[in-house]
Amino acid sequence: MSSILILGASYGSLLATRLSMAGHNVCLVCTAPTAELINRDGTRARFPVEGRDQLVEVDSRKLPGTIAAAATGDAQPAGFDLAILAMQEPHYGEDGVRQLMERLARAAIPCLAVMNMPPPPYLRRIPGLQVDPLAPCFADLRLWDGFEPGLVSLASPDPQAFRPAGEPKNVLQVGLPTNFKCAPFESDTHTALLRRLSADIENARYEAQGESLQLPVKLKAHQSMFVPLAKWPMLMAGNYRCIGEDGIVPIANAVYDDPDRSRAIYNWVEDLCLALGAQRDDLVPFQKYAAAAASLKKPSSVARSLAAGAEKIERVDLLVQCISAQRGLSHPDVDAIVGRVNEALRHNRAAAGHLAV
Repeated sequence: MSSILILGASYGSLLATRLSMAGHNVCLVCTAPTAELINRDGTRARFPVEGRDQLVEVDSRKLPGTIAAAATGDAQPAGFDLAILAMQEPHYGEDGVRQLMERLARAAIPCLAVMNMPPPPYLRRIPGLQVDPLAPCFADLRLWDGFEPGLVSLASPDPQAFRPAGEPKNVLQVGLPTNFKCAPFESDTHTALLRRLSADIENARYEAQGESLQLPVKLKAHQSMFVPLAKWPMLMAGNYRCIGEDGIVPIANAVYDDPDRSRAIYNWVEDLCLALGAQRDDLVPFQKYAAAAASLKKPSSVARSLAAGAEKIERVDLLVQCISAQRGLSHPDVDAIVGRVNEALRHNRAAAGHLAV
C-alpha cells in the first residue's frame, strides 16, 4: 500500500479513484471548501464501460483504499511515497500553491506530472535541450528550481474528464477513457513504484450490481522518457487549432475541416519529437489520433479557457515553437497558432485591465 499526494482535485480525482480502487491511500490537495466536501461525502467518478449503456459511478467511500483531501496550506508532502501534479502549469505559482511547491521540493519525493505542459525539471533530462531560454513559455520557470530533475517525471494526460454541469465539485465524468502514459524516473526504485501502481490498477476490479468490472483508464509505465511527448502533435493539430479567427470550434472540426493540413502539422511536430530523442514507437500515428479526434465534439479546454477570458494558459504551442527554433526549425501553421493564442491572451488581459503580454 502506497501513500500518494495529488495536487488538484478535479482531474486528479480520476487517478485518485483508480489508485484507491487498487488499495492505495490518496490525499487530494484543493481549496478548503472542496476539501471539506470530499472529506464529508467522498468523491464520485463516472466511467463508460464497454457493453454497458449506463455510466458506472464509483463512490470513493466504498473502495479498499482511501481518498481524503487537504487544503493547500495544510498539505505536508513529507512522508508520501509519490506526488502527482495534476493541475495546469500556471496554477503552481499561485499564492498558497507556490509555498506547497517549495515544501514539495524540500521533501525530495518523486513527482509525476500529469500535465500537457512538461515541467522544467523533466525537460532538463532531455539531452541537448536548453531549458532556461524557454522561460517565456512558463508562468514562472524559477518556481521549479528547487526540484531535482531525476525526481520529476511526466505522464501524458490522454484521458479526458469533466465536471458535469450542475454537479458538485466532488463529481467527475470520464469522456475519453484512454490511459495515462508515464515516463520513467531516473531512479530504478522510483520507476519500480510506477510499475507496481500500474500493475495494481490493472488488477483492480469494481463490484457493480453483482458484477466484477474492470474499469477503463489505466496507468501505463513505459521505458522511454519520451512517451509523453506523443501528446504534442495531438495538441498542435487539434487542441490549439480550436482557437480560430472567429471563435472556437470542437476538436473534431479543428482536425477534419482541413485534414491534410492537420496531418502536415501533426507529422512536423512528430518529427520534432523524434529529433529530441523519441523513437517512432513512442509516438501515436496520425490515423489513430484522427480516429479518436472524430468523437471529440467539444472545443478543447485551452480554447474554452481563452473564450472565457483566461489571462494565463498552458503554452505548449509556444513551447513547441521555441524548442523548434533552438534547432533552426519553424512551421508557418505553428507560428500562426502561436499568433492566435498570443492575440487572444492580449485581448483577455486588456479586457481585465492588465496590459502585460
